[in-house]
Amino acid sequence: MKSRILLVDDEKDIIEFLQYNLEQENFNVITAGDGEEAIRKLVEKPDIIILDVMMPKIDGYKAFERIRETPGFESIPIIFLTAKSSEIDEIHGLNLGASDFIQKPISPKVLVARVKSNLRKSEKGKSKKLSGKLVVGPLEIDHDRYEITLAGKPLILPKKEFEILAYLASHPGKVFPREQILTDVWGTDVFVVERTIDVHVRKIREKFEQHSNLIETVKGVGYRFKSIE
Repeated sequence: MKSRILLVDDEKDIIEFLQYNLEQENFNVITAGDGEEAIRKLVEKPDIIILDVMMPKIDGYKAFERIRETPGFESIPIIFLTAKSSEIDEIHGLNLGASDFIQKPISPKVLVARVKSNLRKSEKGKSKKLSGKLVVGPLEIDHDRYEITLAGKPLILPKKEFEILAYLASHPGKVFPREQILTDVWGTDVFVVERTIDVHVRKIREKFEQHSNLIETVKGVGYRFKSIE
């Protein structure tokens, strides 16, 4: 079965150009011209979304958040495609939980390669997904429901923050170098810099509030989840 791509951009010529090249690679391409239309097109059950950032009505970042709030699309791979080139924009996109961040203009061959990479990673993640519950001190992670409770209170984390937390908490006391976290959580096919780990861990700690010390920094190495006796 062909993988379905939801391609979202307000520039018609870009849509037509990328749609042609993706269809040549045997993808089924669904298109939308803005964020609101993209959300309506979710009924067509895409396997991956390519989402422009600068669009009318609602921008790509807001559309991303609304997609993630839609049942069944909490972990769908989403690639930001944008003319924005600043490091802040890239970090913001990755911090939201995006699978990839690609700057325009882009070679169709490169885009196809990144789409295939993210689809492979998504399928691999599904096949290796942990099942059951993990309880470490006040933290409880339900892998099947993608739910977290901390000291009895529900905690909502974007996909990558959830995966990093589950990864660290599954081995309390073990130190994980940043490069190992990148490889095991993101995979080897996607280029993500080590500072991305620091951004995600900072966000997790902020949500942990008084329990932020559960994730410890090992200076010059990486992170570990505190061993609780």
